[in-house]
Amino acid sequence: MGSSDDNYKNGDNTAANRGQTEPRTITRDKDATRQRLLDAAEQVFAEKGYHGAVVDDIIRASDSSKGGFYFHFPNKQGIFLALIDALVPKLSAAVDHAIAGEKDPVAQMDAALRTVLETFSRHRRLSKILLVEAVGLGHGFDEKLMRTRGYFAQMIQGYLDRAVAAGAIAPMDTETVAWAWFGAINEIVVRWLVVGRPARLDQALPQLRALLLRSVGAAVPPGVEPPAATHPQVQE
Repeated sequence: MGSSDDNYKNGDNTAANRGQTEPRTITRDKDATRQRLLDAAEQVFAEKGYHGAVVDDIIRASDSSKGGFYFHFPNKQGIFLALIDALVPKLSAAVDHAIAGEKDPVAQMDAALRTVLETFSRHRRLSKILLVEAVGLGHGFDEKLMRTRGYFAQMIQGYLDRAVAAGAIAPMDTETVAWAWFGAINEIVVRWLVVGRPARLDQALPQLRALLLRSVGAAVPPGVEPPAATHPQVQE
């Protein structure tokens, strides 16, 4: 049988371990609640739009409480802006992974473009929130939207700058070209999100890749060239 001192020490150790474990558990629970709220908000905003959604919709969809919601987010606008922020690291990580094995700057541009479309396609609800729902919501939203779009344009510009430095494409105003590329990508994705054309976003990829690469004088890599268009014969 252990001494009273041993029992005291064991009790102290148990209490200490419990004290170390409980903060980590609480942190994990808070993180899980926040992610559950974000997942629910993504669904609610995609289905109802920003103006049609209310905080209670998000609380019900997340099986959370008002206290839980307002602990993590100040209001509906706060969680909406947090969703916009969520897409940026996903896109950045996907692009970094895609170009990791590419040494040729044109191949890097091609891989980045392909990955951007694939990421928008995989995260359709987030893409709709960023590219459709966030447009025209007001001053605070417009600033966030421009910063997020600016991030995408800067990412494109970085690949263009590398291609210029390597002599793969001629010197040009890469900032303006990057925004033009982003505009083209944006319009293709928004059309897909809103009217469902093309049926799958990857169907637009061959034509878009060839168009953008040619626009900077880059050679179109094998396998990227889109199929030749067929035109119906005119009846005499």
